[in-house]
Amino acid sequence: MNKYDASDIQVLEGLEPVRLRPGMYIGGTDEKAWHHLPVEIMDNSIDEAVAGFAKKIVVNLIDSKTIEITDDGRGIPVDEHPKYPGKSALEVILTTLHSGGKFNNNVYKTSGGLHGVGSAVVNALSSEMIVTISRDGYEWHQTFSRGKTTSPISRGAETKAHGTKIRFTLDDQIFGENAVFKPIKIYRMARAKSFLSRGVKIEWHCNPSLLTEDMNIEADKVFYYPNGVADFVAEKTDSKPHILPKIFSGSVDFPDDMGRVEWALNVLTDENGAASDDGFFASYCNTIATIDGGTHEAGFKATITKGLKAYGEKINNKSAASIVSEDVFDSVAAIVSVFYKTPQFLGQTKEKLSNPEIARYTENAIKDPWEMFLASDPKTANALLEFVVNLANARIKTKQVKDVARKTPTKRIRMPAKLADCSKHGVEGTELFIVEGESAGGTAKQARDRATQAIMPLRGKVLNVLSNSDERFSANKELNDLIDIIGAGTAKDWDDAKLRYEKIIIMTDADVDGSHIASLLMAFFYQYMPQLIYGGHLYLSCPPLYKLTCGTESMYIDTDEELEELKNGKYKNKRVEISRFKGLGEMMPNQLKETTMSPKTRRLIRVDLPPKTEEGLEDTEKTKTLVYDLMGKKPEFRFKFITEHAQFVKDLFV
Repeated sequence: MNKYDASDIQVLEGLEPVRLRPGMYIGGTDEKAWHHLPVEIMDNSIDEAVAGFAKKIVVNLIDSKTIEITDDGRGIPVDEHPKYPGKSALEVILTTLHSGGKFNNNVYKTSGGLHGVGSAVVNALSSEMIVTISRDGYEWHQTFSRGKTTSPISRGAETKAHGTKIRFTLDDQIFGENAVFKPIKIYRMARAKSFLSRGVKIEWHCNPSLLTEDMNIEADKVFYYPNGVADFVAEKTDSKPHILPKIFSGSVDFPDDMGRVEWALNVLTDENGAASDDGFFASYCNTIATIDGGTHEAGFKATITKGLKAYGEKINNKSAASIVSEDVFDSVAAIVSVFYKTPQFLGQTKEKLSNPEIARYTENAIKDPWEMFLASDPKTANALLEFVVNLANARIKTKQVKDVARKTPTKRIRMPAKLADCSKHGVEGTELFIVEGESAGGTAKQARDRATQAIMPLRGKVLNVLSNSDERFSANKELNDLIDIIGAGTAKDWDDAKLRYEKIIIMTDADVDGSHIASLLMAFFYQYMPQLIYGGHLYLSCPPLYKLTCGTESMYIDTDEELEELKNGKYKNKRVEISRFKGLGEMMPNQLKETTMSPKTRRLIRVDLPPKTEEGLEDTEKTKTLVYDLMGKKPEFRFKFITEHAQFVKDLFV
């Protein structure tokens, strides 16, 4: 029996927990995670601005790993903290979790960082942090590294200025040598913080050597939006066809001095007056992007939808009763931004607002202005209502077609013989698994839920449509069978109403060949069915690589790294049996079901494209270029990519 006593109990001190488990604080160690670090520092500067103490913020990307953020606020206090004798408040804030001035309303009415971990986490994950504080007539300096103080606080030159300057460098020990800041991401962050903080100037500076022509951004830029989100939406929509001659915008305080909501909305069309693909919807809380929405977004959408339906009822438009939020927001360019004293988020990275009362506050705040906006301009209101009613009618028709599509017997007759279709009527909840190989296809047929899961096995590697002619694609039976099975056509004649499955899941082996087949299929869908991806219908399965058994305990393992961690940790010095799955066909049906197919226990990766939003338009062309370089007809592009990136490859499938 292994020894287990008090000596085995590990106590993590200071910021050690952050460095040991960074994912708990910033969601991981990937590109998204390290780009969140400047957001945490920026949010502190924005809090000073929102509170009325700062007017200018400077964001300076020094080099690919180092960024400096400066504000002209009050400056972080540098006097000795009463609870920590010998330590300044600055040192406490940067080396202690859950410290700061945002746990009550004495310093800030609203703020983005209420957890008291943001600045300290950035310090913990930086190889170097240099802080300069201007306040009380002097400059104050202190340095840190990997969460620890490397110099005492020192008083510098006299100054009449005030504010905080923080420079930090990404730690390669945490994020790897290849971790670099992308200028376009920092640029967009600075711009967004500006229009969300009306009247605040944000200066952007970037080392010119970091910029390339395809980024299409300046090395130096001043962002300034005196009317906040209204100015930004106007900037994005004035040159495009739109229904509202004047943007619906405003700012209303919440009751009891709890905060406020700001918003701006326009409705876009294409050149023919139909719904536009150029729209976007973004929501924020205390200037933090709530990517997954939340209660403020729900309240905003509810009041806009209810108001339009009420207007339709008022003018006796019976079709207005069928309008839902989806119809109204299908073609908008809109932003809703709330400032709230005590926001609650799901997760440390704050991607979804969860306060239930904010939905009611937001809805009540916007209700009267929206009703007045519609009543004051009947011509515009009628045009908007007609536009949205047409979208609602199209949606209803589409749903009706979907409900009967699977019931059409002729569809089944024409389906390829290899397809094992599901039996459920209607599209909702149905899935098509595209499976690598006949053997795996057979196992998948045994493991599936016959009611909702269809199986289509492939012979092996499919045609690379991006490096072959349209004639070869037209002659390829396997890919054309897939088009028939999915049912909605191709890009030129796509009809969402004819889509036969809710999810299309690529299920290939967890090896090099499987990854290659998945890449070829994704290239096919990108080229001939991009609507499938934009609609959120395309997924990759995640079959395990290993099964580890120790006594009566067993588990499935996805990566070599995870296996080594378990062997050297939990199961060290224990007898374990490790089985490697060479392919899906080697799994028993119950194993395949449990690990890869059952919605209750499986993991799926959704295939996404840059959204057709303000934030995504610049990435769309980059994606196209990358796809065609890697999968297209010119091998020299692939060779160039491989030679440039081969040095970064550490592990290969064996």
